[in-house]
Amino acid sequence: MDVAQASSAYRGELLAHCYRMSGSLHDAEDLVQETMLRAWRFADGYDESRGSVRTWLYRIATNACLSFLGGRQHRVLPVDLDGPSQLPDLAKIEAHREIAWLEPFPDAMVPSVDPSADPSVVVEARESIRLAFIAALQHLPPRQRAVLILRDVLAMPAAEVASLLEVSVASVNSALQRARAQLATASPSTDDANLVQPSDDTSRNLLDRYTAAFTAMDVDALKATLREDALLQMPPFPQWFLGRDAIGKFMVTAFARGGLFRFAPTRANGQPAVGLYRRRDSDVYQFLHVQVFTFTETGIARIDGFHDGRLSAKFDLPAVLAD
Repeated sequence: MDVAQASSAYRGELLAHCYRMSGSLHDAEDLVQETMLRAWRFADGYDESRGSVRTWLYRIATNACLSFLGGRQHRVLPVDLDGPSQLPDLAKIEAHREIAWLEPFPDAMVPSVDPSADPSVVVEARESIRLAFIAALQHLPPRQRAVLILRDVLAMPAAEVASLLEVSVASVNSALQRARAQLATASPSTDDANLVQPSDDTSRNLLDRYTAAFTAMDVDALKATLREDALLQMPPFPQWFLGRDAIGKFMVTAFARGGLFRFAPTRANGQPAVGLYRRRDSDVYQFLHVQVFTFTETGIARIDGFHDGRLSAKFDLPAVLAD
């Protein structure tokens, strides 16, 4: 078997799989590297009678993820930690980088789906990478998480999953039932499954209005793009804001700190996103963070801002923008 060729063919979907398992792009990349290394080491032990090369690689990747996740705290978003903030005080808002925060995933790294495939398959591929779903997955025990991903996302038969995890089919079915039940009780603040996806024109219009309002530091215009129950969070800052008025108060405080802003378009987790840049005491705009949006026909439902300088390179965004 040509391990290098097989590994390369499945690298993209293995990266997405490790991201769903870990909630971290950086951890997922390390786990895929570990998977490739293990595949190379044990290529001679591959047995075609036990499944396809793809299944064999998923077995290695899943076991690498389970070993990695054992004993580690699961990745979270600010909504998982405490209630929303109402009175922003930037002097008291501190980054908590010691917390294992959820990370976004660039659309450019999402494995492509054959456009001629069944529409349900295309929809499932998009939904299975959305931030709300990834966040909900992190609340499952690692083995239940693996079973749910392998069965419900990758549509592997129960017998194949049982063989992959070296457990009984009954154990797989039991774990899947428990995982589905726990996923159904996910906090509404992290669950956008019931939000109606807007048309492309509506999404573009909302994004244009939002970036124009933000650039002009026009809080009233910015609030007009939000739903009444909109949510804003910005890990590694644990504070988060729920509701148009609370977000508006935060933006007043944020804009009062000074600076000018620009945006660069991108996409993350199958959702519209932007890179946000700020210019303060120089003649260039410095990369600040990636904002990921959840749009609906009635406005922006959610803004997830990820403050991590490493993301500019991962999203192929420049570190600075000239004036």
